[in-house]
Amino acid sequence: MALISLHGTLHVTIYEAQDLHHDGDPGVFHKLMAHVEEKVGIGKGTSKMYATIDLEKARVGRTRMIENEPANPRWYESFHVYCAHMASNVIFTVKDNNPIGATLIGRAYVPVRDLLDGEEVDNWFRICDKDRNPLDNGAKIHAKLQFVYVSRERNWGRGIRSAKYPGVPYTFFPQRTGCKVSLYQDAHVPDNFIPKVTLSGGKKYEPHRCWEDVFDAISNARHLIYITGWSVYTEIALVRDQRRSKSGGETTLGELLKRKANEGVKVLILVWDDRTSVGSLKKDGLMATHDEETENFFKETEVHCVLCPRNPDNGGSIVQDLQISTMFTHHQKIVVVDSAMPGGGSHNRRIVSFVGGIDLCDGRYDTQFHSLFRTLDTAHHDDFHQPNFPGAAITKGGPREPWHDIHSRLEGPIAWDVLFNFEQRWRKQGGKDILVPLRELDDLIAPSPVTFHEDPETWSVQLFRSIDGGAAFGFPATPEDAARAGLVSGKDNIIDRSIQDAYIHAIRRAKNFIYIENQYFLGSCFSWDHSDDIKLEDIGALHLIPKELSLKIVSKIEAGERFTVYVVVPMWPEGIPESGSVQAILDWQRRTMTMMYKDVIGALRAKGLQEDPRNYLTFFCLANREVKRSGEYEPTEQPEPDSDYERAQHARRFMIYVHSKMMIVDDEYIIVGSANINQRSMDGARDSEIAMGAYQPHHLATHHPARGQVHGFRMALWYEHLGMLDNSFNHPESVSCVKKVNQVADKYWDLYSSESLEHDLPGHLLRYPVRITSEGDVTELPGFEFFPDTKAKVLGAKSDYLPPILTT
Repeated sequence: MALISLHGTLHVTIYEAQDLHHDGDPGVFHKLMAHVEEKVGIGKGTSKMYATIDLEKARVGRTRMIENEPANPRWYESFHVYCAHMASNVIFTVKDNNPIGATLIGRAYVPVRDLLDGEEVDNWFRICDKDRNPLDNGAKIHAKLQFVYVSRERNWGRGIRSAKYPGVPYTFFPQRTGCKVSLYQDAHVPDNFIPKVTLSGGKKYEPHRCWEDVFDAISNARHLIYITGWSVYTEIALVRDQRRSKSGGETTLGELLKRKANEGVKVLILVWDDRTSVGSLKKDGLMATHDEETENFFKETEVHCVLCPRNPDNGGSIVQDLQISTMFTHHQKIVVVDSAMPGGGSHNRRIVSFVGGIDLCDGRYDTQFHSLFRTLDTAHHDDFHQPNFPGAAITKGGPREPWHDIHSRLEGPIAWDVLFNFEQRWRKQGGKDILVPLRELDDLIAPSPVTFHEDPETWSVQLFRSIDGGAAFGFPATPEDAARAGLVSGKDNIIDRSIQDAYIHAIRRAKNFIYIENQYFLGSCFSWDHSDDIKLEDIGALHLIPKELSLKIVSKIEAGERFTVYVVVPMWPEGIPESGSVQAILDWQRRTMTMMYKDVIGALRAKGLQEDPRNYLTFFCLANREVKRSGEYEPTEQPEPDSDYERAQHARRFMIYVHSKMMIVDDEYIIVGSANINQRSMDGARDSEIAMGAYQPHHLATHHPARGQVHGFRMALWYEHLGMLDNSFNHPESVSCVKKVNQVADKYWDLYSSESLEHDLPGHLLRYPVRITSEGDVTELPGFEFFPDTKAKVLGAKSDYLPPILTT
């Protein structure tokens, strides 16, 4: 049967199944359980029936398990499935769970063509065997389906349109109004970084300083300081700019938190407990989290620091539980404090929260200049971070690994949602219930707007997460209640997957352009090229984001309209670039890029256009290269001869590590958080994540381009990356803009990769070093099989020993 494009939303309700075995016949389930009990020695088996929804081989939904109803399980569960798939059937699979896996009962097939008219289909569907023959016992499943094409959705391609936009539907946290948002590029902005960006009303964009603001927020807290992190390191200093010194600024984070706790402030910290037994990851330098050092530092102090493993939700198989606790992480990076009211003059306190990509740990402090060598005797002398070379150390000299990241500060009702997330996390894994009883604080203002509706600087903000009941207390127990709370039910857990939903909605709303910075970029494996070396159904990177992006571009090409997607990723994922895990991730990234470019080129050809696909979809990385200056830090030792380290030091170059997790749409909407564009972050039942999506109601791209804070922030980022601003940058969707950016990035790649070095690199944005063939295949840039100074393949290589669940 022909595959049909399903791009939109599939609404499904699975009611029940009947006649899964004959009354006189013990049936397939009971026969199998008897065999399991006999062979494995597990006691009397209990039937745990569940159903899944697949679009061909892509799993898009699953019910909870129903116990002790083997013949007629009743689920009555509804799903809102975002689709960007090619499929001929919607497939319902009925299985029984048991301690060693799951037993297939059978599958029912609903032809996609029956759903294309948008009408509701409510029916009983016959359950078939593996040869698609109906089961002899007449087994059937009752389901209701309705498909809505994306082009029929109210917000498709229309932007936010008005201040009445209600936010992303079916989510745990509603959108909050009357908020205030501060956006941060990197941990610090020095005074001499001045992007001259004009906003609406003639205002000039002014950057904010993340770690200075975090230092002030912690220093001024009186009641509570709540922190979660993938890593929290006690030995770092938050304030390092000698031109912007602060009283107590030299204090390390650990000492600062101890001092605040001794003053009577409740300091609670949740740090991921790295229990990974996957030695190859540790060997590759990916997991230096200092978790045990941090725990030991705060022992016998007033600071409550708890190491949290990524515990599974209840009910999974032994194998699943082992996978979750050893392979996945707690990845949220938040700080929540009580703060003085703005403007002073009041003794009342309010809640302020920080959310984004920057952990409070070593290697994160950097500025827009991203120096490799020139800060080794100042800001980075005691914070030398270079995990990409074995044995790298300050005593052997640079290049250090520069760090580019994005964070935010949230004020108003949205800050309380971040606080509630922390309380849910603490109640699940924090141990003693020592959270501050907020109702007993007389001076703490309840959640309320901090800006008036008519204030041109007001924000509407919504909080999103990837998390499940194994990491958050108080999730509803039943799928009905979960659905009402904006959660989805898995086979054995309740999941918040709203970060992926937020990305999908923002892409679908987009009108003109999308700008992405992310540490990873891989997914939508259901649409990758079929090849002999992998089985797509075994990869599991099923999130929709890359496919939604390419389908958005395709829709614009078909309509004869301009649209550009810019994506900035690191040169390679942090770690030894030749290692198996890094090469595997680069291989998934290449397959993802190929899938997208084939979509774009197919659409161009269908319109008879011969355009360069990079005018619509273009990838970049960041890097720096510095000439040697007199008076520079001189190391006392040398790197190993003929090592990547020695070559990079000699060439005076290295990548700037892109750790951002951000997307800007049409300069009116921004997502910032901890979630990468990979399955680990977007799944909901893997790494725990948090993100915010925000816009300014008075600065929307309705009749004119948006010129609020989101526009100013993007322009400041482009000024950082390109070392210049151009009038065309005000219209990123235009051919003139994308050609200018690509041209500059191509030039910077040539300067970065050349043998000679006469001047500092004038900017940091480099083309990602791949070539796009006329068929859309992503291949080597001529002369660059390997990244400069390494023997690491740019296109990556499939790993034969690391399971895809680990690297996707």
